[in-house]
Amino acid sequence: MAHFSWQNQSDETLRIKNFLAQRGVSHRMFSIIKRGGGQVLLNKKPVLTLDEVAPGDFVEINMPPETSNAVVAASNLPIRILFEDENWLLVDKEAGMTSVPGKADRETTMVNRVKGYLISTGAEDLVPHVVTRLDRFTSGVALLAKHRFAHGLLDKQLQKHTVDKRYYAIVDGVLDDDHGLIDAPIGRMDDDFIRREVREDGRSSQTEYWVVKRMPNQTLVRVQLHTGRTHQIRVHFKYLGHPLIGDEIYGGPMDRGISRQALHAYWLEFYDPFIQSKLHVNSAVPADLKEVLLNDMSEEEIDKL
Repeated sequence: MAHFSWQNQSDETLRIKNFLAQRGVSHRMFSIIKRGGGQVLLNKKPVLTLDEVAPGDFVEINMPPETSNAVVAASNLPIRILFEDENWLLVDKEAGMTSVPGKADRETTMVNRVKGYLISTGAEDLVPHVVTRLDRFTSGVALLAKHRFAHGLLDKQLQKHTVDKRYYAIVDGVLDDDHGLIDAPIGRMDDDFIRREVREDGRSSQTEYWVVKRMPNQTLVRVQLHTGRTHQIRVHFKYLGHPLIGDEIYGGPMDRGISRQALHAYWLEFYDPFIQSKLHVNSAVPADLKEVLLNDMSEEEIDKL
């Protein structure tokens, strides 16, 4: 059983729900814990909704293990882990690997591999929770929670888009502005299940970018997402008239030495409520992007990215 505890180190008395809310436990999560067979204890005794947490009191949450289910197969294929503790897994996803099981792949996705890894380490919780997912042909950092409680604690950060995700992208053509904010709503194309486009009835979407290197016919940009729409970076740069190189479905050129969209999630940072400080990881530029950049940049320049 997963176990989490906090002490009220302030000098004020708080209702139990307010005390937990300050630590990221929403009212919804509080209900899920109680409905799902978990326990909330105040000084080792079962808590009531109206209980108050006095200075020095201890609050504990116990969650039953999330056992394996047959719906998600376990895979023993390798996965590269950038960071791991008892609550989080940060994975370096390679281009071509699907994030979650679906029609195209139910056996070898990132989630299948993480489940296999968790089994191999003797973990009790065997349901990986994907917090940030990447398109199949986008490489880089993906965040998974090892249990539903950790996932639930990030709800507010995900809603407010405060999980800081940054990417490198190589776009077609030479961008004029060193810095820009693309603020244009994105929605699904009519009669197309996969592709998105900028459209008036779309959802609000903001992408910020900084030029890193201008090349003769393309530009390396650093990108920060302020919203999390499907294909957002790819759609926004197509809208600017600068689709990502290698991005076939959004009209990117396919003759630049890379056969997938040139997009890499190199940085992820979030507030970890368990250690009550920020946690971040980096992922190095992968070989196929590096190969493209070596035409106009030195190894030293690329290694400094």
